[in-house]
Amino acid sequence: MMNAKKYQPGYFPVSEKYNKWVKKDHITAPPIWCSVDMRDGNQSLVIPMSLDEKLEYYKLLLEVGFKEIEVGFPAASETEYEFLRTLIDNDMIPQDVTVQVLTQCREHIIRKTFEACKGAPSAIIHFYNSTSVAQREQVFRKSKEEIKKIAVDGAKLVKKLAAEYEGNFRFEYSPESFTGTEPEYALEVCNAVLDVLEPSETNNVIINLPVTVEMSLPHVYASQVEYMSENMKYREHVTISLHPHNDRGTGVADTELALLAGADRVEGTLFGNGERTGNVDIITLAMNMYSHGVDPKLDFSNMPYLVEKYEKCCRMHVHERAPYAGSLVFAAFSGSHQDAIAKGMKFRDEKSLEQWNVPYIPIDPHDISRTYDADVIRVNSQSGKGGIGYLLEQTYGYSLPAGMREHLSYRCKSVSDHQHKELKASDVLDVFKNTYFKNQSPLSISNVHFTTEGDITKVDLVFTKNGVDTAASATGNGSLDAVSNALKSYSGKNYVLDVYTEHSMQGKGSKSVAAAYIGLKDEQGNMSWGAGTENDIIRASVNALISAFNNMEV
Repeated sequence: MMNAKKYQPGYFPVSEKYNKWVKKDHITAPPIWCSVDMRDGNQSLVIPMSLDEKLEYYKLLLEVGFKEIEVGFPAASETEYEFLRTLIDNDMIPQDVTVQVLTQCREHIIRKTFEACKGAPSAIIHFYNSTSVAQREQVFRKSKEEIKKIAVDGAKLVKKLAAEYEGNFRFEYSPESFTGTEPEYALEVCNAVLDVLEPSETNNVIINLPVTVEMSLPHVYASQVEYMSENMKYREHVTISLHPHNDRGTGVADTELALLAGADRVEGTLFGNGERTGNVDIITLAMNMYSHGVDPKLDFSNMPYLVEKYEKCCRMHVHERAPYAGSLVFAAFSGSHQDAIAKGMKFRDEKSLEQWNVPYIPIDPHDISRTYDADVIRVNSQSGKGGIGYLLEQTYGYSLPAGMREHLSYRCKSVSDHQHKELKASDVLDVFKNTYFKNQSPLSISNVHFTTEGDITKVDLVFTKNGVDTAASATGNGSLDAVSNALKSYSGKNYVLDVYTEHSMQGKGSKSVAAAYIGLKDEQGNMSWGAGTENDIIRASVNALISAFNNMEV
């Protein structure tokens, strides 16, 4: 049996006055982004990236537009050390990009970190020690003063070495396990570190407030960040950074609310890779901003390419339902959803709208290199007439009348249900043609000749059925009416030509193909449908009529 009584909250809320962030309803500008894919993300992989894979992934991050990239923990392994040296020695760090490295507040690790960073054009030395109650009591077994001294001594050493080593260095400090630390104590430690580093106009310092483990609802973290932001010394020269993990599944919410609370910077990974349940997903964060009209200053316009590179280098899988990036996130199988989407798309076209507000689809899939036919309207046994009709029209140019769309939807759903599979656009086209293009069997016509006298059209034609030719003639108030009257006389069938629509389909070169759709209602009120295409609209209409009649005979 599960026993919830063994768990008690391990976080420390702050005063209710630190809730000014509640009055803000959206993020108005992007934060400073720092990718930690190559450090936090890499260390969580079952098989960490090789040097070549890290180089490939680093180039991908540059393509996306990251200006700060945590490239590793150089003291942790030779691969980490060698990777950083490769970037520096081969001049692979662009002028507007800063690499970041992580180190514990331990002297030999800090010294090796500076060795790895020697000659870096721009580097952030990110040092940390854990300050939480659990870590103080269980891991280090040290007092608050002793833990603070570790942080202060680390700050003194990085400041000293930065002056001794060749390179351009900035500093970042993290009170690791911030969410399990008393806010007053976390502030005390951070201020002590800042007193050593002396932030100024020319010496911006980053204070990172990590959600090393999620412990609270997102609003608690936001208020903690607001408390730190409003009480931190040297605030005008300090960048407050966030580094949320996703243990409770609310990493994105933690980050968004904390940005409203005054944070300036976000550390995260593409697709949320990271220890345990992962880091906060920068793609989701950035695209959420994008969907509110805020340019995130990161380029995710080719999402399938990013997914491919990530899965190749990390040997991880992007879930089909991952926000924005998953293969199914725009997919609509439900008939009512498909109908709303199809009507929304048509409304945009009719009104020539620039603003995106299509039902069920939060952003335009085209913005991230996804397509409407393959990614949005998906056909299975749950699909409806609107989506199937839209798919045929957008992909192949067939614009079916409403009743015919409904009839086709039942045929497609039946095929999907019996075969237990999703139908692709090409499968829908096959069902459409196999169902409605039946102008050759069992009945066909040939040798069609029209003559017109005033408002009356006469047709002479030949019906062929079971290998037997029968000549026939009839008149009508137009070509199609004349053929229909000849068909009624020949077959003895009494029906009503209830639906007729037509349109042009642009063909290759200067030619245009005409499409016609006909619905015949028999004496019992049953509808039969047929379609036809030809370069000539009259011939297309005749083909549709014979197809509908053949379906009536089935």
